[in-house]
Amino acid sequence: MYKNNKRCFGWLRPAALVLLLGSSKLVMAQSFDRLSIEQCYQLAIKQYPLVRQKALIEQSKQYSLSNAAKGYWPQLSINGQASYQSAVTEINLPGLGVPSMNKDQYRLYAEVYQSITDPFLIKQQKELVKANAETEQQKTAVELYQLKERINQLYFGILLIDAQLLQNKIYKKDIQAGIDKTNAAIANGTALKSNADNLQAELLKADQRTIELTTGRNGYADMLSQFVGEKITTLSPLQTSISENPTTTINRPELKFFEAQKRFFLVQDKLITAKNIPRVGLFLQAGYGRPGLNPLSNEFSAYYIGGIKMNWNFGGLYTAKKDRALLKTNRQVIDVQKDVFLFNTKLAMTQQNSELEKYQQLIRSDEAIISLREKVKTTAQHQLTFGTISSIDYISYVNAEDQARQQLLFHQVQASLARYTLKTISGHE
Repeated sequence: MYKNNKRCFGWLRPAALVLLLGSSKLVMAQSFDRLSIEQCYQLAIKQYPLVRQKALIEQSKQYSLSNAAKGYWPQLSINGQASYQSAVTEINLPGLGVPSMNKDQYRLYAEVYQSITDPFLIKQQKELVKANAETEQQKTAVELYQLKERINQLYFGILLIDAQLLQNKIYKKDIQAGIDKTNAAIANGTALKSNADNLQAELLKADQRTIELTTGRNGYADMLSQFVGEKITTLSPLQTSISENPTTTINRPELKFFEAQKRFFLVQDKLITAKNIPRVGLFLQAGYGRPGLNPLSNEFSAYYIGGIKMNWNFGGLYTAKKDRALLKTNRQVIDVQKDVFLFNTKLAMTQQNSELEKYQQLIRSDEAIISLREKVKTTAQHQLTFGTISSIDYISYVNAEDQARQQLLFHQVQASLARYTLKTISGHE
């Protein structure tokens, strides 16, 4: 029986090593007597440290949008200049005394500039901020979704141990029944005391088995408790809800992540256009200096200038074509990654469907085997009462039924695990 169970737990041991969390200390405020796997998903995602990143991404987005919106505001600048030039313009007209300009000149002025064309650029900058935030949010969602696979392994590991504990209890009951019948046979002189000793030793082995299972169960429960942030009561039964087979469609967060990345590259493409259009704006300049607007005056004076400006930097046009080609290539890369993901996901779903069908067939076979083993064990109990078989023979019959039931329990849990794994792979709740 022990060897058989060791084989059953082989698939859980590697997962347990990976799933061990660090030394993070959790506050377990509440205990759950019954906990569904869906509740485990929700609690794990709610309290996992990575979930805080979603709020930080949203906060960062709002700050960036606020800064981008300030681009609509008029731009104010203050400038000052003091200069000395080696020569100045001189006007010599016969009969006219035109004063010469001073070689030292001073100017202090403020300028207000209101762009007319920048709103289009600012709009694309804001769209880029939103697209980047959405990409980061979807990336976080993908990482959080991966918690479900870890929860599946722990949850169904606990279910398997709970089932084995229950079966071990039934096994001990059968052994105790054999002890009682053997003691009665000894009293009647139809059996040897060694038969009772063999059965008593087997009962002690079953007690050891209970200790092993309980310890293993506590370990899995502690790990699951760290994930969900709530203390799971020792040996509390978990809900074994069986859901319907999920649809064949795929609804994974990775698909939204791929689309978010493509939208990010599309916004970048529009931003290239926005950066390379002419910049047109209104300006108003007011200042004080010598000379003012009258170059023939050597007096300090105030002045103002208003009008419209146009600026067109052609530098970005030189690289715009290649920049767009690069963005197109990046979008194609995302399409390839999406196709690979869908291919692998469909392949995994096909495999899980096969696994589910396999375990459903094995369960039907297990039930037939158990029915036969139970009949043989019942007959052996009567034979043990009359001393026609030894305790060793009886133990072998009980072990045969126990192993058959262990196989059924293992296949039932594996079928449930395959069903929920299929749900996790397809992305359906």
